[in-house]
Amino acid sequence: MKLTRIGGVVSAIALAATMTACGSSQKTVDAEASAASAAGNAGALIGVTMPTKSSERWIHDGDNLKQQLEALGYKVDLQYAENDIPTQVNQIENQITKGAKLLIIASIDGTALTSQLQEAADNKIPVIAYDRLIRNSPNVDYYATFDNFKVGVQQANSLLKGLGVDSGKKGPFNIELFAGSPDDNNATFFWNGALSVLQPKIDDGTLVVKSGQTDFKQAAILRWDPATAQKRMEDILTKTYTGGTKVDGVLSPYDGLSIGILSALKSSGYGTKGQPYPIVTGQDAELASVKSIIAGEQYSTIFKDTRELAKQTVKMADAVLKGQKPEVNNTTDYNNGIKVVPSYLLEPVIVDKDNYKDVLIGSNYYTEDQLK
Repeated sequence: MKLTRIGGVVSAIALAATMTACGSSQKTVDAEASAASAAGNAGALIGVTMPTKSSERWIHDGDNLKQQLEALGYKVDLQYAENDIPTQVNQIENQITKGAKLLIIASIDGTALTSQLQEAADNKIPVIAYDRLIRNSPNVDYYATFDNFKVGVQQANSLLKGLGVDSGKKGPFNIELFAGSPDDNNATFFWNGALSVLQPKIDDGTLVVKSGQTDFKQAAILRWDPATAQKRMEDILTKTYTGGTKVDGVLSPYDGLSIGILSALKSSGYGTKGQPYPIVTGQDAELASVKSIIAGEQYSTIFKDTRELAKQTVKMADAVLKGQKPEVNNTTDYNNGIKVVPSYLLEPVIVDKDNYKDVLIGSNYYTEDQLK
């Protein structure tokens, strides 16, 4: 019996030693594989596709990504699709053909790239969705964006502040609601965030959507087009605001739309001392809109520092190409219809006439001369 037990102990020790050796060996293999991956991807080509150059922010995004990736020694193929889906599809296919080792994609239509992402997966090319979540595909590895629900909450809170609701004014205030492009996943986050704040005020009568257009589909502006927003605002003013009735506030989810909305309001007589502009929100802190805020036209915008978004995305890309796990801070909220995509969310900031100097000039995003 003693001999049997001793034999068993010896066997156990031998097994443990073997397992330890195997574990150590596996770690060595993993480390070597990671090092080989990093070495093989040094100076790799990274495909970056942006939606359009017609929006100032996407130009900044593309430039920031390119500069920061090239600073790490990567080659970058930066493309803009001018909001044309087939063009973006072709650009991604060309990047795969050129041998890109990673793709960073700000999609025009988050549902239109399934085939291209499958092609990327077949070629073992990881994909990072940039600012806009790519939907209905298992082949989206990571997502870098801002807290988009919070963006909507901030826009709504800014609207209420501008109307004076926060300081005790009871209303009722006539407001109109605008939403982003229905093919952009972010648009619903902005909308839902804003309505989480505004709906109780609509329900209790503090706010009145005079046009009756309170559904996302009614408010949505395809491709975030300023001209479409302007036309919709003109139609609402013509049909709804007659006989001296005035609009007091407009929820606008993007600066480009805000400029179109303000143009429609100006054509209808707003923007004078006797009839000032209503409270109009925005997003992206585009130069024209910041100047509009300083001039007392647009009320506010949401600043999303694209330098920081690019920096986080570049860190993600670099980690992936080195065989490491990139940093994420949200693994629950961004389900693309197939999977929850590991995400990194950055913080947005409300900007208005009171704080634009501190936030925008203080961070060197703009200079004082640019805002003159």
